[in-house]
Amino acid sequence: MNHAQRRRYTHAMAGASTNAPVRPATLPRLILASSSPRRRELLARHGVEHEAVDPAIDDALLRPGSVPPHAWVASLAYLKAASVAASLDGADGAVVLAADTLCLKDGELLGQPRDEADAERIVRTLQDGTHRVLTGVALVCPRTGRRDLFTDRATVSLGFIGDDRIAGYIASGAWRGKAGAYNYAERLADGWPLACNGDPESVMGLPVRRVLQRLETFARSAA
Repeated sequence: MNHAQRRRYTHAMAGASTNAPVRPATLPRLILASSSPRRRELLARHGVEHEAVDPAIDDALLRPGSVPPHAWVASLAYLKAASVAASLDGADGAVVLAADTLCLKDGELLGQPRDEADAERIVRTLQDGTHRVLTGVALVCPRTGRRDLFTDRATVSLGFIGDDRIAGYIASGAWRGKAGAYNYAERLADGWPLACNGDPESVMGLPVRRVLQRLETFARSAA
């Protein structure tokens, strides 16, 4: 990402929501079960102190079977949170947070691309139409095992991109590790014709406002 793109990305992140960042009240020690820099960036933007632990779960090996998409993405988040919670003693009242994001287009769940060919297929599938983005969230208390799961939904419209632009994007490798082969703020900064009906932060991996609301209630009830 060059300097101009980075400036546009920062602007896109700041403008991803029409509301000002949430300044949370006193919260418990928060452990983010994720290796995603984007989720850490979203929490930091709202002033949420946290630690990050890689859950070391390869969800690409898992299949939903007959589980509905909204339940499946919440289940993936719970697997991550539970994995990290099991490694903690919970004596200090920490809460583990995890999330997982998937795109849904014409009944097909689209996660992170396997390779360049898969990334190109996904981008071509999504362009010039709308798709749904589901972000499952899990909160787990290591001390009690209590959990709170929910799924946030948004609808994203993506206009026509074109062959040359798709080819350049795939060659850049910027699709790696991203559900639906794209990051909303990055692609806005690069000029993709994107629009979101819902919370853009949820599309980027974490609906922070809903998380903070649930976290405060969860922490009170777990005390």
